[in-house]
Amino acid sequence: MLKVFDLKKYFYKHGALFGPGGPVKAVDGVSFSIEKGKTFGLVGESGCGKSTIAKLVVGILKPDSGSVELGGDRDIVFQDPCSSLNPRMSVKEIVGESLFVRGMKKKDIRKTVNQTLHLVRLDPSASLEKYPHQFSGGERQRIAIARAIVRRPEIVVLDEPVSSLDVSIQASILNLLKDIQEELHLTYLFISHDLRVVEFMADTVGVMRDGKLVEIASREEIYSDPKSPYTRQLLASIPEI
Repeated sequence: MLKVFDLKKYFYKHGALFGPGGPVKAVDGVSFSIEKGKTFGLVGESGCGKSTIAKLVVGILKPDSGSVELGGDRDIVFQDPCSSLNPRMSVKEIVGESLFVRGMKKKDIRKTVNQTLHLVRLDPSASLEKYPHQFSGGERQRIAIARAIVRRPEIVVLDEPVSSLDVSIQASILNLLKDIQEELHLTYLFISHDLRVVEFMADTVGVMRDGKLVEIASREEIYSDPKSPYTRQLLASIPEI
């Protein structure tokens, strides 16, 4: 469903303040694939290149080299719904915008938006005319998820989708994502710095460090028998509960 091959994206510092130096290798030769209906978990510390890969997969950024092959349409859910949702748009406008742009009739837009809000466990009658600031953080992220799945894409990129939420809300959003995946047969690229969240969500896990994938294995292998010293270091850093 999704195949990433030898993907590279470098950023260059400009101006006298930065002085001499080479490029920042945000993504440096990354390759992986995701089977239809499965979840690939991409994990690593902040700044390792995870979010850059998300932007490359959905086309927000263009790679310097390498390729992204898609077996279907894709969309993305960002980390912070406060910044990713337009505060001047109502829920019906936010979720239905992409359908309107594609020329769908108004009555069909309304029907699809209502169905999608039900999928993310929001009541359309109580939500359609409201604005993002009138919702809790967890509800805003449900709206962001609805916007991403309203066109029924085959692939959804989830870039730290629960890291901005209270721990008490995170589990409900993760369970919701699993339910939606099963109902719509979605393929997920799930990005997080939290190894416990990735363990819950992913079928296969890729561990990133400094723009490179240092290890790829099944969830069971990563958490029971990691091969990379860096993966072992990350797992050892998980706090005891």
